[in-house]
Amino acid sequence: MDILDIAIIGGGPAGLTASIYAIRSGLKAVIFDKGIYGGQANQAPWIENYPGFDEISGMDLMDKMRAQAMKYVEIKDSENVESITKDDRNFIVKTSKEEYHFRSVIYATGSVHRRLGAPGEGRLLGKGVSYCATCDGFFFKDKKVAIIGGGNNAATEAIYLKKLGTDVTIVHRRDELRAEDSHKDTIVEMGINVVYDSVVEEILGENMVEGIRLKNVKTGDISDLNFNGVFISIGDIPQTELVKDMGVDIDDSGYIVVDKAQRTNIPHFYTAGDVSGGFRQIITACSEGAIAANSAHEDLAKPYWT
Repeated sequence: MDILDIAIIGGGPAGLTASIYAIRSGLKAVIFDKGIYGGQANQAPWIENYPGFDEISGMDLMDKMRAQAMKYVEIKDSENVESITKDDRNFIVKTSKEEYHFRSVIYATGSVHRRLGAPGEGRLLGKGVSYCATCDGFFFKDKKVAIIGGGNNAATEAIYLKKLGTDVTIVHRRDELRAEDSHKDTIVEMGINVVYDSVVEEILGENMVEGIRLKNVKTGDISDLNFNGVFISIGDIPQTELVKDMGVDIDDSGYIVVDKAQRTNIPHFYTAGDVSGGFRQIITACSEGAIAANSAHEDLAKPYWT
């Protein structure tokens, strides 16, 4: 059986960029992508913070990245990786179709947004429902938006949206925000409204978000509030299922621990993108993919493999 240099698990911005840098370094790599290529970036209706494009849809940007990567690397679409194990020297990647052997792995499976599970959430995704204020906030300037959540990320996104000129209301299921005191102080100073002790029963609207239906968890009262947008910020779920039994270090939030060169605690196993936490933007995912590929190139050149 042929032993290739790098298995790249995930076809989002991190994985696609890693493949370009790996192949141009002379390494033999393959991308495994189980679903729709592009990852969460494909969900962004418009992107205005990626250098080189004043405005581009997430799907169009991913199309361009994928087309470039396909000049260099084989992409195994809809081939789900079912397990990754390691013998004395190589990684064995078993998929829904075949078994492969690789000298190293770049794990770039990303994360998935934690969903509310409220009616209307999926139907209105991209139509006023968003999980990323820095991606979509600009479209809601001078409009009313609700931030669902009470942690640091929710507070940060609320402050960000307020600075953009939106009318922001935070909705939190508890009687106090979990965010740091400095964030809570800023929320008060900026006049951001907070609705406590409330959960979202439904996101309202036919073709676009029109509001939310709330339930007070203490009184049981139901109320409808009008909003143009709903930003859900209740956390992400890193897709680490495949590596939990490998002994890869994972932090308390569920993200894979890496050093500045995207190396994990397992030799020749690297990660890039949202699965390792951090800023979680397309541009940083690309950067981490390039760094991971360069680290793999450096490590594979060492005598361990001779």
